[in-house]
Amino acid sequence: MDGISPMDDAEKKRGSSLRDALARGDAALAGIQPILSHLLSAPDHSLFSDEIVARVRGMIADLANQILRAQAESTGENGRDAFAVRHAEALGEHLQASCELLSHCHALAVEWQVTERLEAEFGLDPVLSPLMQRMIADADGWVSSGAMAALAAQARFVQSQRRMELPIAELPGDLFHRTLLNWREYCGEGQSEAVTRAETKLRAGFDEGAGRLALLSRLVSALGERAQGALAIEEAGSGLFFTALANLSSQPRGLAVLSSHARQAVRFALGLRAAGMQAAQIDETLLMLHPSGAPVAGLADIGEREARTLLASSSEGFGAR
Repeated sequence: MDGISPMDDAEKKRGSSLRDALARGDAALAGIQPILSHLLSAPDHSLFSDEIVARVRGMIADLANQILRAQAESTGENGRDAFAVRHAEALGEHLQASCELLSHCHALAVEWQVTERLEAEFGLDPVLSPLMQRMIADADGWVSSGAMAALAAQARFVQSQRRMELPIAELPGDLFHRTLLNWREYCGEGQSEAVTRAETKLRAGFDEGAGRLALLSRLVSALGERAQGALAIEEAGSGLFFTALANLSSQPRGLAVLSSHARQAVRFALGLRAAGMQAAQIDETLLMLHPSGAPVAGLADIGEREARTLLASSSEGFGAR
């Protein structure tokens, strides 16, 4: 038929099986934000001791505190801490209504969980991974300088996560903008000049390119063809690994992070395949993160383009999370 062979039955079945498994994973992902939002707003916090929920709550509370301190500072009066304490809970509840912010904080919490596991189980330093150490000494100035900047940013991330905090300057640009709009909405139409001055100051001091996620992304780009080496999580560390996985498989970074969960093994495996990793290496990576998990069948028969197509059609509903 015009030189084009129809897809054989085996290929159809293989694609259908992976697509069905991916759809089941998508259904689980779609339920994350409503459940997380409910847990965060529950009045009896003792009922929910899950580390992820506590960490997301801590990050959002820290964002609210930073904004309120900036607002109090703009009045030129004392008592910034007292002002933040009085209003932090209410503003935090308002901010956590943002699905985008919840998704971002959730992905950071999952990334930190993976980081801690790698340190506990494999002795991998959460800041200075073997690959990062080699890149700092790289002959390419773009790589070495980028690695130094990323190293400092990763150190800040580690310190912040240990305190369950999230510096507002570390938000992606679009999310930083939406968070300030949500704050303005919380203040209402009768907002004071202090709010306007505080917002102006926060925006003037914001530089998305200096944030950890931007620095890691530029570092992966600077590596060029060598970026494949960052897919070895035990060498790269979680921060660099998830950035490389997202960039090389054309996925949102947050979604790449969430795919590391045991129930998202198919998405994780397809992401690694789309990024150029061979099936045997994918099995090794899956075994490292999920020792009791079963290998994903049919990976050797899936090409990079097909894996990328499956992921693209699956992640459309998840935006840039």
